[in-house]
Amino acid sequence: MRLIAGLALAAALAAPLGACATSEQELPKPAQTSEAGPPTEISIVGNNGSEIGKATFSPAPQGVLIRILVHAGGLTPGWHGTHLHMVGDCSDTAKFEHAGGHIQKTNTNHGLLYVHGPENGDLPNISAAGDGSAAAELYTGLITMADLQDADGSSLVIHAQADDHVSQPIGNAGDRVGCAVIK
Repeated sequence: MRLIAGLALAAALAAPLGACATSEQELPKPAQTSEAGPPTEISIVGNNGSEIGKATFSPAPQGVLIRILVHAGGLTPGWHGTHLHMVGDCSDTAKFEHAGGHIQKTNTNHGLLYVHGPENGDLPNISAAGDGSAAAELYTGLITMADLQDADGSSLVIHAQADDHVSQPIGNAGDRVGCAVIK
């Protein structure tokens, strides 16, 4: 009985490891819902200005579903903070500062776990594999596609380190290493 329980536990723990090897071609495309509109696919650029991956934003009735696919070598291995920023501008590739701060439609502070948070642009972390690739699907009910596609657009920003979801102002997530313009 212990052997069966041990094998079940090992299988459960190993299952997520197989997901890391999933290629972009094997992932199903998000479906279009008649109420929400078509998905929007955008390029993610790194600090050298080259494309490091793609992001797909699918409008949902109560928020946005975001799929992030980063090519091998696009990120350093490990966890990376992700946020939605106020301005759709990734032209200053060295630091991506033209993207502005996190989207904040209400008087809240940064952090999914912060008692006075979260901001509308706060998202969960993503994890890059040993080869620097990443595949993640995130949902946020804090924002809509209409909010993201306002007059000046917005940006998806990937940070160098994990977001601790509490520290102010950006969760101790470090430099901006990836950026995608949402228009």
